Amino acid sequence: MLGETLSFLLDALVQPFAAILLFRFHAVWLQAPMRNPIGEFLMALTDFVVLRARRYIPRILGLDTASLLLAFLVEFFYLCALLWLQGYAFETFHLPGLLLWTAVKLLKISFYLLMATLITEAILSWVNPHTPLAPMLGAVNRPFVQPLRRRIPPVGNVDLSVLVLLLVCQLILIVPIGGLEQAVMRLL
Repeated sequence: MLGETLSFLLDALVQPFAAILLFRFHAVWLQAPMRNPIGEFLMALTDFVVLRARRYIPRILGLDTASLLLAFLVEFFYLCALLWLQGYAFETFHLPGLLLWTAVKLLKISFYLLMATLITEAILSWVNPHTPLAPMLGAVNRPFVQPLRRRIPPVGNVDLSVLVLLLVCQLILIVPIGGLEQAVMRLL
């Protein structure tokens, strides 16, 4: 019962925090405006650790490496704790395998974040197209959707490029990332 409780807390608190840090990294990389209620909430939620880390971790190529490294560390902690709860024998601990698994999980979370922003932007475009979140979601999604919009014409004023991108993301999650995850799991 204690193991289930700890597993639930890890799933409810630690992994979402890694996802929030990863979203912050992507938002800075894609130059998304964060002056909206959700953006300000995410910044306030992560500032306590990111601003401290930026003192020691410089930006590389204009990327927010502090947020990315923190997301990596939080996900690494999450996976270690999850393995510990499952009774993993740490005597045979394979650090490179766990580091690779963490990187694959962050890649997987990145695709899920993209899919969530695509769905959110699509729903908000129907319900409230002038929401304060629209610029942030547009900035995050535009680099991925725009190449498809140039090639896929709208059908009856309905933009199918978002649907195609969601399908492509799902295929990427199933085939290459699923294969990577299986290969890494064999290392553990």
